[in-house]
Amino acid sequence: MEKAQLVFVPWPGMGHLVSAVELAKHILTRDHRLSVTVLILQLSFINSKQVHNYIESLQASSSTISNSLRFIVLPKDEPELFNFTSFIERQKPHVKEAVLKIIQSESTTDSPSPRLGGFVLDLFCAPMIDVANDFDVPSYIYFTSSAAFLGLMLYLQKIHDEEKFDPIEFKNSDAELPVPSLVNPFPARVMPYAMLRRELLSPTLENARRYREVKGIIVNTFLEFESYAIQSLKMPPVYPVGPILDIGSVGSNAPQEIMQWLDNQPLSSVVFLCFGSMGSFSEDQVKEIACALEHSGYRFLWALRRPPLPGKLASPSNYEDPQEVLPEGFLDRTAGIGKVIGWAPQVAILAHQAVGGFVSHCGWNSVLESIWFGVPIAAWPIYSEQQLNAFEMVFELGLAVEIKIDYSKDSEIIVKCDEIERGIRCLMEHDTEKRKKVKEISEKSRKALMEGGSSHFWLGHFIRNVMGN
Repeated sequence: MEKAQLVFVPWPGMGHLVSAVELAKHILTRDHRLSVTVLILQLSFINSKQVHNYIESLQASSSTISNSLRFIVLPKDEPELFNFTSFIERQKPHVKEAVLKIIQSESTTDSPSPRLGGFVLDLFCAPMIDVANDFDVPSYIYFTSSAAFLGLMLYLQKIHDEEKFDPIEFKNSDAELPVPSLVNPFPARVMPYAMLRRELLSPTLENARRYREVKGIIVNTFLEFESYAIQSLKMPPVYPVGPILDIGSVGSNAPQEIMQWLDNQPLSSVVFLCFGSMGSFSEDQVKEIACALEHSGYRFLWALRRPPLPGKLASPSNYEDPQEVLPEGFLDRTAGIGKVIGWAPQVAILAHQAVGGFVSHCGWNSVLESIWFGVPIAAWPIYSEQQLNAFEMVFELGLAVEIKIDYSKDSEIIVKCDEIERGIRCLMEHDTEKRKKVKEISEKSRKALMEGGSSHFWLGHFIRNVMGN
């Protein structure tokens, strides 16, 4: 029985790393002929302790696939000024050396060594295709965002190269683009943050060019959710295998104080506000959110984070005392209906029956988690590709309400109390058509992964491609 090994190179951020590992688990559970080695890239501004603890917990597990999944931590990169392209280029020798060692160690054992079946690369790591080519094996991209965004990337790269189109110049116009992966014309005002900064645009377009070289693109989505976008993608082959989520240990690391508070709230009564691992707001914006929550009268659980210092590349942190940025007396006046926290165990909270709505930045993992648990979203994107995700959820799919989908973290605008309150009220209305649609797509998300489901089929198709049968 021929065996094969895949080398995964995920982006080092936790959202990308966890998603890649969960994909590896799905593959290994499905076919015991395969093994996976995950190469861990390190960046100085990403919490290495969190990554280390996560890997240790996986290695300590007694699951049947633990022997088929291993991790190699590569040397830490500490650039003076971070640049996507140069970071990945500097990692190439480390990746090549690690793979050579894997091959050499396998060849010293008595049993037949598994052949190197290919590289599975994060959407940001497309330049690693060159390393796969050095080993004469195929590359696959694991696209941890939506099929719609994949389509937008490929479209913008095409018209940039063929027509000299510049998304940054398009930014403040009233123009619309006919993006093949979207049903509706795409307005300039919601061009993703990642396409509007020169230092992000160039590597994004270069990655899109490289995608056209790979043997396939695995996308964390499912056919019933993004059918139009998926069917618009012709080449290279696309494998929609999602939703790929880490929900196996829901609630295991959630602070009891938070979960007990939720236990005491009525069914579907709480609006949960959380803006991702990099999401935070200015003091003026925080006060507007507080005003909206207080005026709405809804019960709320709010993950409030302190922004990093200006110009510093770092994650938001918890406030020692959130009262320093909240309106005077806010915590006292809302003590009966609300709770302000720091870091939030998002999956455990969304899984709780007391949560009835989610004010979200629309990071793709958050979108999929909300769908899985059937919790409607009010969209308030901040960075990366989140503006496109918000547009898709609100206007393409009719599964979310809008707070401000053209917002970005570079915006100098302050979203006012009235606008936020209106979004929260719309989100928390019961028995709406949107709420029913979210429940329906939630059921479909679970069926997609079951035997006979669409994602189960496409994962099997990908494995057959790797194994050559």
